[in-house]
Amino acid sequence: MTAPAATPATGGPLLLGVRHHGPGSARAVRAALDAARPSAVLIEGPPEGDALLALAADEAMRPPVALLAHAVDDPGRAAFWPMAEFSPEWVAIRWALDHGAQVRLIDLPAAHALATGEEPAGEEPAGEDSAQQDAGPRVDPIGALAEAAGYDDPERWWEDVIEHRDIATDPRAPFAALAEAMAVLRETYGDGGHPRDLIREAHMRQQLRAAVREFGSEVAVVCGAWHVPALAGKFTVAADRALLKGLPKVKTELTWVPWTHHRLARHSGYGAGIDSPGWYGHLFAAPDRPVERWMTKVAGLLRAEDRQISSAHVIEAVRLAGTLAAMRGRPLPGLAETTDAVRAVMCEGSDVPLGLIQDRLIVGDVLGEVPDAAPAVPLQRDLVRAQRTLRLKPEALERELELDLRKETDAGRSRLLHRLSLLGIGWGEQTRARSTGTFRENWRLRWEPELSVRVAEAGVWGTTVLGAATAKAESEAAAASALGTITALAERCLLAELPDALPVVMRALADRAALDTDVAHLAQALPALARTLRYGDVRGTTTAGLAEVAAGLAERICVGLPPACAALDADGAAEMRTHVDAVHSAIGLLADPAGAGADGLRERWSAVLGRLATRETVPGVLRGRAVRLLLDDGRIGSENAARHMGLALSPGTAPADAAAWIEGFVGGASGGGMLLVHDERLRGLVDGWLTSVAPEAFTDVLPLLRRTFAAYEAGVRRTLGELVRRGPAVRTGPGEAAAPGFGTALDAARADAVLPLLALLLGPGGPGGTGDPASPADPTRPAAPKKPADPKKPAAPKKPVDPNGTDELGAPGSLDDPNDLVGVGK
Repeated sequence: MTAPAATPATGGPLLLGVRHHGPGSARAVRAALDAARPSAVLIEGPPEGDALLALAADEAMRPPVALLAHAVDDPGRAAFWPMAEFSPEWVAIRWALDHGAQVRLIDLPAAHALATGEEPAGEEPAGEDSAQQDAGPRVDPIGALAEAAGYDDPERWWEDVIEHRDIATDPRAPFAALAEAMAVLRETYGDGGHPRDLIREAHMRQQLRAAVREFGSEVAVVCGAWHVPALAGKFTVAADRALLKGLPKVKTELTWVPWTHHRLARHSGYGAGIDSPGWYGHLFAAPDRPVERWMTKVAGLLRAEDRQISSAHVIEAVRLAGTLAAMRGRPLPGLAETTDAVRAVMCEGSDVPLGLIQDRLIVGDVLGEVPDAAPAVPLQRDLVRAQRTLRLKPEALERELELDLRKETDAGRSRLLHRLSLLGIGWGEQTRARSTGTFRENWRLRWEPELSVRVAEAGVWGTTVLGAATAKAESEAAAASALGTITALAERCLLAELPDALPVVMRALADRAALDTDVAHLAQALPALARTLRYGDVRGTTTAGLAEVAAGLAERICVGLPPACAALDADGAAEMRTHVDAVHSAIGLLADPAGAGADGLRERWSAVLGRLATRETVPGVLRGRAVRLLLDDGRIGSENAARHMGLALSPGTAPADAAAWIEGFVGGASGGGMLLVHDERLRGLVDGWLTSVAPEAFTDVLPLLRRTFAAYEAGVRRTLGELVRRGPAVRTGPGEAAAPGFGTALDAARADAVLPLLALLLGPGGPGGTGDPASPADPTRPAAPKKPADPKKPAAPKKPVDPNGTDELGAPGSLDDPNDLVGVGK
């Protein structure tokens, strides 16, 4: 049963029902506490966090932050209770600490909430929508009240009724009205699809009774408005104890962790419905004129992005936002009105700049901070020390980081990021470096609050980042069964510089390589080893053992590849082609021109490619690829490659096999298109074969050909099409056209037709005009008389002439230069 919310006027505790992360609720809570001056403040949250609340007064604590609870035996089972500067819970905690009042958390203990194990770790924070979720339809209280008031947008209703309300007259009035509305909803919907809320509310009532016995009526409770009727109603102690009896329990640990506005904007837990934490933070922090101050922030952001925004834009945007609010019947401009005004005035109707405003201001890129005194696992403390030493500060905003491995600090940053990646802590994602050198790395960094859970989980491997990464690498090496997995692990160990783990991984690699006879597995493993050796040279680490293993794998691949490529189907041939390309690149990395052993390996690999190119049992795509690799390495010339192509495209070859050969030779993103553009002989062979394919076979090879040529860039395809349209550029006999559409010789009359236009463009002295040495002489036209020189005017200095055809600046004379055009006209 439920009853109206009790207030100090009726001798009961002060119940302040709020919306989590609502700035209007936060301001009202602060005003209500200032008016009531309670001796104790009870807040919805896990009671195990009571000992951590004093840290909220630390100067190093900067919201948004969150209480993190995780199971000791399984850190992956965790839940968050996030709080922002504008969260009513945070305001209540700070008020109690500043005024010497007792502050306690009264929600269901995290030990019970985490014991259910119904939700993924870290995905569902406990709070208004607790860590336990239940099946069935759930009621949105704010949405139900907005619908009853005739609003189609719950956020707009909440802003009009709560956020824009003047609380100076009676700070308790909005809480009383909201409690009455929630009581009606609870009578209508019961638990609203939240059956486990009944257990939580039973625990809250027990804590409230204990506080009333200790402090009397001078108690204030700050909780979700949905729970107020349950706390104000009359329930027996025996009934509450019965609900709490026999709940499962796990041992838990709690701490403070940084939070972000981006995480607050997600629709789960305390973040439900908070689409604009940056906007809410502005409303809470702005002392007056929030719209004007907001427009000033927007203008500053756009100016920083080199957009022309003046004070007039700000003034007009403020005026338009107020006008829109009046037209829409709103007491003050809200986020919708300010956004529409910004789009119209500052963004000129474009939504592109609004994306930046949405990300930077409306949501925000704020990352909270917690003091060093907050409890943390040893691994977390070691990570913080490493971050400070390397000047690598976690940030909520995604940023790019370019590292030069020749610098000590950047090399240390690279090692840290690779070690964290091996531990499953995805702070950074390695991206493709803009430089082709192996001494540079590019990373994309972004710190998410969930990474704190990953750090706690990784704490089982060790107390330092180096020790934990080493232990995990050794464990993965012992458990790995695939050769490719172990070689990839060896590469990661080298990148992370784990000298103690690398020998263990190398022993596992050698043992597994000796037992594996699958050429595909060996081919998958060799590229990672080659990259590892290359990185070893760059980073200065020892890789002597890797070189022996890599050489052994390469020898076995050279022996086993030809028989492994025989009699493959289309899918198997496509997969084997990928392996051949990877091995070819790897042997290029392994080969050292200064060493005889390296030359021998390269020669053996070329011999293997030669056998693949000539064996009829090898699929066409592999034969074509082998010829292409030999051509690229200079092992065969273009004439030899043309001979191979002519044999592959001969009339006796099946069209499907010939098309596969072409795909292997010129397919993919390996420059095959440019090869056809510049080698007319190969292009002619492909063109001739394609035109000779029978119509009934053409439809069978068309998909393969389309896939081959679709991989080329648009410009390459266009150039090839034009070259094929023109035909061969070589004349087959005297007097015959060089290509379709072209004459046998120069047409002088048609060429001279352009001279009048050039004369019009360049002036009377231009081509076709008087005095143009480039125009043909007309014997019927009298020569133009020369103008006598002015004896008073000094002669212009002659321009130095370069015998190589350049002017005094060293640039060749050209009609592309406007000054040269003027000179020609003169």
